[in-house]
Amino acid sequence: MTAIISAMELDLIKKKLEAYGQSRLLEGLGDPRFCDDCRAEFIKKLEGIDFDLVRRLYEQAAAGASPAGAGTDGGPEQIAPIPVTDSGKLTPEQRGQYIAAGEAIIARGEFAAVTMAGGQGTRLGHNGPKGTYDIGVAEHSLFEIQASRLLRRAACSANGRQIPWYIMTSEENDAATREFFALHGYFGYDPANVRFFTQFMLPMVAFDGGIVRDGPLSVKMGADGHGGIFRAMHAHGITADMKARGVKYVFIGGIDNVLVKLCDPLFIGFTAACGTPCAGKSLIKRDPYEKAGVFCLRNGRPSVIEYTEISKEMAEARDARGEFVYGDAHILCNMFTVDALDAAGSEGLPYHVAVKKTKYIDDRGQLAEPAAPNAYKFEAFIFDAFSRADNMGILRVRREDEFAPVKNREGEDSPDTARALYESARERGALD
Repeated sequence: MTAIISAMELDLIKKKLEAYGQSRLLEGLGDPRFCDDCRAEFIKKLEGIDFDLVRRLYEQAAAGASPAGAGTDGGPEQIAPIPVTDSGKLTPEQRGQYIAAGEAIIARGEFAAVTMAGGQGTRLGHNGPKGTYDIGVAEHSLFEIQASRLLRRAACSANGRQIPWYIMTSEENDAATREFFALHGYFGYDPANVRFFTQFMLPMVAFDGGIVRDGPLSVKMGADGHGGIFRAMHAHGITADMKARGVKYVFIGGIDNVLVKLCDPLFIGFTAACGTPCAGKSLIKRDPYEKAGVFCLRNGRPSVIEYTEISKEMAEARDARGEFVYGDAHILCNMFTVDALDAAGSEGLPYHVAVKKTKYIDDRGQLAEPAAPNAYKFEAFIFDAFSRADNMGILRVRREDEFAPVKNREGEDSPDTARALYESARERGALD
């Protein structure tokens, strides 16, 4: 059935775009090459854009402002090391207590896992959602690797109850992800215990304030960063569903780490013992310049300082034992109480600005390739939620047991390196 744009709809969107100085977005609407369905779909996408937010973010970017960068008194930031608990130095009694507490939480149905899987496998040469990629192990996709770990953990629990599993997709891969799960029988999971939800997208904005078009009826959109997960969970009713199930602790991790422990009783029990609204896993960085953010105290509150922000002196600093002062890398393995998720989702996190070079439709209606950066991209970072807490627990783990990302087609952090680490962990019994 052909969709028709009513005169009233068209008038409303024209007035809105005029009010925000974005009238150029409609310049290709009258082109006779486009069908009514294409026009209607484009108008629907425009109606879904939060133009108030886009204007605020552009003004912030144009002014050179940042959600971070100043101390609470307006002076320079105060960065300091943060206390860390090394899991390798726990006594058998401590380890046993944490694991027992975590297993009890799982058995009571007070734990849920969230996987961030909004990306495509383009960099890997894979046509489809990244979670559908096969690195060449017995579990035939990244999704199956995670499903099998959750199912094994449930089978070991006191009552065998499945762990609620929430998967954040994107507009680009949501349908394909759902189809993949259905095709594979949810990998043995009860579909009632799996929920999908999409992350939000934000348009890129040119330096002159105009939203970037990358086609006559297309706006250049980008995911709003892993920190957007809180707002997405709140908006899609995910945290409400967790509360209805009696969930109290929630793990959030990415799809591309094949060694991620989505349901680690030790980490769950550790978080509960800390009594903090959030906790994170860390590992010692390989060298001073490894491209990973590190945990720290920023103005007295827990935070992560990105590798692009840390000074040479801080990156290389070592203590009296010869260990890095700022050496605990954030590996996107975090635990939150459901109340902390709810609060962060209802209030949202600040957006950070990145300067990018992107193709755009020029004044002649042609797709142009800029010679230099020409637009702003906006992303929220999950670790900005840490600073909402007075304190957080950080559990240091072994790299070879818990961190094998799949990011590049070849070389470091590739399917080959991830597969070798995964099989090694399996042989050592370190997968669960």
